[in-house]
Amino acid sequence: MSEPYRVRLTRQAEKDVSRLRSFRDRAVRALLALERDPYRGHTLTGSLCGARSLEFSLPGGAYRAAYVVLEEERTCLVFLVGPHEGFYQKAERRMEALRRLGEI
Repeated sequence: MSEPYRVRLTRQAEKDVSRLRSFRDRAVRALLALERDPYRGHTLTGSLCGARSLEFSLPGGAYRAAYVVLEEERTCLVFLVGPHEGFYQKAERRMEALRRLGEI
């Protein structure tokens, strides 16, 4: 069996998770599922090409995590966690920032 992937969060994604307060542990469990199956989220297109979106539910609604799979590092880099509303616009901004910084 191959080695599991690591899940790494950007600083902004860490802040996103911390804002979930009492649901933080549930969100972290959803993200850690990427260790076993990094391709479980669906592929994004357009300006988010190369990223994936993992959907999960928390009390109060549907949430998403945007991430990229870094094969050489066997890492899923999560760069946004949040509710569906406005998610893709935020994801575009954050992914562009990661590209400018050379993170992806």
